[in-house]
Amino acid sequence: MQTNSIQRTLVATGLIVSSLVTVGCGHEARGAAPDTKADVPVRVASVAEAGAASISATGTLGAKDEIPLAFKIGGVVSSVSVDEGARVRAGEPLAALDLREIDAGVAKATVGAEKTRRDAARVERLYHDSVATLVQWQDAQSARDAADADLRTARVNREFAVIAAPSDGVILRRTANAGAQVSPGTQILLFGSAARGAVLRVGLADRDAVRVRDGDAAVVTFDAYAGREFSGRVRQVGASADSRTGTYAVEVAVANGESLPSGLVGRVRIAVRPAAGGRAHEADAGVVAIPAEALVEGAGDRGVVFAFDAPEHRALRRQVTLVGVDGERVLVRGLSGVTQVITAGAAWLKDSTRVEIKP
Repeated sequence: MQTNSIQRTLVATGLIVSSLVTVGCGHEARGAAPDTKADVPVRVASVAEAGAASISATGTLGAKDEIPLAFKIGGVVSSVSVDEGARVRAGEPLAALDLREIDAGVAKATVGAEKTRRDAARVERLYHDSVATLVQWQDAQSARDAADADLRTARVNREFAVIAAPSDGVILRRTANAGAQVSPGTQILLFGSAARGAVLRVGLADRDAVRVRDGDAAVVTFDAYAGREFSGRVRQVGASADSRTGTYAVEVAVANGESLPSGLVGRVRIAVRPAAGGRAHEADAGVVAIPAEALVEGAGDRGVVFAFDAPEHRALRRQVTLVGVDGERVLVRGLSGVTQVITAGAAWLKDSTRVEIKP
C-alpha cells in the first residue's frame, strides 16, 4: 500500500521525469556525442532544504454538520415550505404535519391534567378531615402526576410536529411533499448547517495521513471557480482507516466555503509543518529538495540523479527515494552530504564520469 500511495502522490513527478527523459534524450541525440575522453559539459543546481512539504488530494465540499430533519411522530405532511438549495435562518419554519389530530391530543391531555389536579386537591382535604385514607390520597397524587406527564408529552409532540431550522444554513435535499403519510423519524429534509462552516472531505493514504495534523494550513481550488484559491486549515484527521478504501478521512475547513454549493469537487494542497517543539516529523528526516529536471530515471517511489563531486569534477550516480512534490521541486531522500546535482547533460553520463560545468 505504501508504494501505491507514493505513486498516487507523485504522479505529477512521474510525468515530469518521463517527459524530461524523453525530451532530454531526443535533444541530445540530434547533436554529436561528446568525446568520451573529454569532460562532459553539464549544468548543476544546488540541493536545498526541503522546508515544508505539501500533500495533495481531491475531495468533496460539504457542510461540517449535515443534519437529517424529521418529525418526532408520524402523520400527514401538511406543508414543506422550502426547496433544495434554499438558504434559511435559525428558527425558520421548514415543514409541518397536519396539526388537527395533534392539537386535539394536547387539548385532551390538558383536560385530563386539570381534572386530576382537582381530584388530588379534593382527596387531600378529605384526608385531612379523616374521610379519605392515606392510600386514596397517594393514588390521587399519582394520577395527577401521570396526567401532567401525559400533557408534557403531548406538548413535546406538538412542538416537534413543526420542523424549524436548527441554525442558519442551506437545504441540501428534500425527500417529502405535502400530503405524504410519514412515520416517526422519516427524513423530510437534509440540512447543511452554517454554524461550523464548510469542509472539504478527502481520503489520504496512511503515509500521508500520519504527516498531517490539526491546524495545518491548506490551499483549496475548484474547477468551477478557475483561477481562485480558497484558504483552508485541517480541522479533523481520522483515527482509523476506511475498511473499504484503506484511506484516512481528513476534513479541511474552507474559508467562506459555506457560500459555495455543496458537493463541489475540489483539490487541496496541505502544507506539512514540523512537529511540535520545532523537530521535524520522522518521515521528513533526510528529505531535501532538488529541481525536477535533475531526475533522470523514475519508477514508483524510486529515482536516479547524478550528484556533482566538486573536488574530483565527477558525476556520481545516486539512487533516491521520491517523497513528494513542492511546486517545481521534487522532494527526495538519499542525498546525504550532496550539495549539488546535475540538471543538464546527464544523458551522456555514467557513474564517475568526469564533467565540466558550463554556464
